[in-house]
Amino acid sequence: MASSDEKRFSPNMHTEGALRLEVHTPVIDDRPISVVGNFCDWVIDTQRYRLEQVSPGHYRFQFPEGQMPAFPIEYKFVKGGWEDEEVDEFGSKVPNRRIDHPKQLVVNQVPRWKKNGIAYNPDLLPRIHVISEKFEIPQLIKTRRITALLPHDYDATDKRYPVLYLQDGQNLFDDHAPFGNWAVDKKLAVMAERGLSDIIIVSIDHAEEERAAEFTPSYPTHLGVGDGKKYTRFLADTLKPYVDQHFRTRTDRVHTGIGGSSMGGLISIYAGMMYPEVYGRLMIFSPSLWVAPNIPHFGLPYEEPVAARIYIYAGEKEGGSMIPNINRYREALQRKGMNMTNFDFRISIDPEGVHNEEHWGREFPKAVEWLFFSPSSF
Repeated sequence: MASSDEKRFSPNMHTEGALRLEVHTPVIDDRPISVVGNFCDWVIDTQRYRLEQVSPGHYRFQFPEGQMPAFPIEYKFVKGGWEDEEVDEFGSKVPNRRIDHPKQLVVNQVPRWKKNGIAYNPDLLPRIHVISEKFEIPQLIKTRRITALLPHDYDATDKRYPVLYLQDGQNLFDDHAPFGNWAVDKKLAVMAERGLSDIIIVSIDHAEEERAAEFTPSYPTHLGVGDGKKYTRFLADTLKPYVDQHFRTRTDRVHTGIGGSSMGGLISIYAGMMYPEVYGRLMIFSPSLWVAPNIPHFGLPYEEPVAARIYIYAGEKEGGSMIPNINRYREALQRKGMNMTNFDFRISIDPEGVHNEEHWGREFPKAVEWLFFSPSSF
């Protein structure tokens, strides 16, 4: 009976031009790199599949001539065990690499690695400050947990910071969130290494079973008339003044943003429409535009040229209406913003994107960097 290795590497498999994998990666330590994939049943074998170091930061592995595995090949790189796997530049888990057809050379870039299960420097984690477990929302006669994520060196400086208000606080950094979380704290720690952590994130917990009502605009929609007007008034008229009074913030609209995902993305669009004088930065992930299909026709609320940036993300695997709705919103922005020299927006479409926290967390640092830290003319 043939061994499992013989089955994986059969002489009847592809043998023309043995496949060579090359890896370029920053030099951070001397841990050896191995490749693992479907060709070895995803069992890490640091001896058989260890890469050869060609030069600092340059590695290679060549499958044995005549023993090529069957295509397609899926694989990843590790620096030891799974607790030391490759991640993207912001420390997020990356999808499996894939080679569908025979090739002789595939060059791979690995920007970052986990070490002992983490991909960030714990010393650079933001300081999590719970403003209140029961912050009063007079507009809705309710209370809510509000949390501020302050830069790791907040207490050591006298800087003033831009602020991003994010919805669905339960899903932003809680490791025990039932549907996963964005890992905002960990992403900010990685961003801090690149000097991109000078921002305050204000996290607003959602209303549990009343979440949809609070995040629905206050005009007729597919979910009825919601409490969005009261909720957005709370954010602009109650919460923001409190935050500006108690923290060192940059209070102008150019340095104030709002964002969220799904229904949280929808209410963030609505907040931008209701309070253009407050928010100059919108971070919109997978918005539930199906709830209020007429909202794209409103486009931008700005009648005069003002500084504004809007980052929109969606995945192509989020349902049949997501991308068409995003395109309608894009067209509305283009119609309204084409003559505004200080207006800019960016659309990010992930062909593999699905409707969940992992994908939104992966997109978060890219959006924050573009919204608040990339060069602009205003």
